[in-house]
This record gives sequence, C-alpha cells and structure tokens, in this order.
Amino acid sequence: MNRVRALWSKHWYAWAFVAPVVIVLAVLVFYPLVQGIWQSFTNLTEANQAAQICERTLGGGQTCVPNPDQARFVGLQNYVDLLTGRVGEFWHQLTITLIWTASCVFLHYTLGLGLAVLLHREMRFRSIYRVLLILPWAVPAFVSAFAWKFIYDRDAGVINAVIRAFGGQSIDFFDSVPKALAAVIAVNVWLGVPFMMVALLGGLQSIPGELYEAAEMDGASPWQRFVNVTLPGLRPVSNSVILLGTIWTFNMFPIIFLVSRGGPAGGTEILVTGAYRAAFEGIRNYGFAAAYGVVILSILVLYSMVYKRVLSRQGEVW
Repeated sequence: MNRVRALWSKHWYAWAFVAPVVIVLAVLVFYPLVQGIWQSFTNLTEANQAAQICERTLGGGQTCVPNPDQARFVGLQNYVDLLTGRVGEFWHQLTITLIWTASCVFLHYTLGLGLAVLLHREMRFRSIYRVLLILPWAVPAFVSAFAWKFIYDRDAGVINAVIRAFGGQSIDFFDSVPKALAAVIAVNVWLGVPFMMVALLGGLQSIPGELYEAAEMDGASPWQRFVNVTLPGLRPVSNSVILLGTIWTFNMFPIIFLVSRGGPAGGTEILVTGAYRAAFEGIRNYGFAAAYGVVILSILVLYSMVYKRVLSRQGEVW
C-alpha cells in the first residue's frame, strides 16, 4: 500500500493523463466484453430478454407481470450446442474461416512485399503509383464490397460484360463454393494489399543501404541480397503486420456478408457472419451469439500467444 502511495505521489501526473484512456476503454471495451461473456452462459433471446410482460388496458394504462420465460443461466449449454454442431455450422464455418484467412494473409503479404520492393526503387512517377495503390485502402470496406458485388453481377457486371463482348458466356461467380470463395478472397486481397505495401515500404526504407553495398561487393546476386538482407531486415515489420493482418482478416465481416452473402447455401460463411446471423436473424439468440464471440476471441488470443512463443524461440524481440 505504501508503495502505491509513493508511486502516486511521484507520478500523479502520469496517472492523470492515463486515467481518461482507461475510463474510455473500460466503458467501450471491458464492460461490453464482460457482459458478452456473461451472456454466453445464458439463454438470452429476443423473446425472453424483458423482465416483465406489459399490456395496455382499456383505460389507457398498462399492467405488467413478471416474464415467466425470462433469460436464465444455462452454464455451458451454448458452447456445447455450438461446438457439437447441434445449432449452427461451427466446424464448417471454422474451416472456411481458416482457408479465407490463410489465403488472404499470404496474398496480402506476398503481393504487398512485391509492390513495396518495386516502389522502393527509383522510377518515374513513383509518387503517383504510390497514391494509386493506396486508394483501395482509403475506400471504406462496405463501399468496396458493394462495388465488387456489382462488378461480379451475372447480368450487369463489368466482368461478364467484357466476357460477352468477346463472345463468351456469362459466369455466375456465386453458384458454387470454390468460385464464391475465390471471388471474396480477390476482393479482400484488393483491399488489404495497400496496408501491407505501406508497412513493408516503411520497413524497406529503414534498412541501411550499406548492407546492400557490402553484399554487392561480396558478389551477391539480387536474389541473394533479397533473401539475406531484405527479408531479415523486414522481419520485425513482417511479424507485426502478419499478426495484425490475420486478426483483421479473421474478423472481416463486410466482404463476406455483402459480396457473397455467405452463399451459396452458407458455403462461404465464416465465424463472424455466423455470429451475426445468430444475433440478428430469425429468433435472435443473443446468448448463442455471445458464445460465438467468446470462441472467436479465444481462438485469436490462443493464436497470438502461440505466434509470440514461436517468435520468442526464434530470438525475436516482441
């Protein structure tokens, strides 16, 4: 206790600056998180969320009686229903989520790295190229999703118009799971590559030029310089953007929901769209949707811990 008082008296101004941020986080993040975890252990739905049932009387007033079916604590029932597949399609959605996340992050990083290396070199109109490549990142995701939905349209879409102009047959991009999944991955790659490119371009600019000069004097080829100088120099940035990119892509709701609508027949649903449908479609099962959210959070926390542990074993400072 005395130590706390000493720290307060010595660093009170620091606590004063930190306090507003802590309060905002507590209100906007921690309280909803705790509430969501608690709701995941209840059978809360749209029908039983009210504590009382009220009816209007002939005199213009209303009478209220306790709701006999009010939400109650059900323990791990929501998690059992979710993980056993009794309700929803958790394992299918998890499989699609992993395929979606791995494909998008891999393409984000490789294409972003390639563009960063190209733009790091001296060339004409380099600034214009940078601005044009960053534009997809500046557009809100839902706007891009609607635009790509129109581009993919079977009858009025730009892609099918070009195909028909060359004598081909229109393609329905959402009549099978592989085509629909490839279509949404393409949209998310278009959106995510600029972030990777900007982050990796900043990393490239931080690598000392003397390392490249020394490697060139030792007779290293361009590929050898890339493998032995560029990639190790980008490792700190790469570790961070891959982790962030994985978390963002894992939870990328608007692309799946607005472009493919999870179709065909739920074939491209991911975990976050499954949670949304549980909470806001049909009989709104808030407790079950909260269990979805807790499971998603647990998966990402576990991934982050494993990722950090692997980097630590490789000697990376985190």
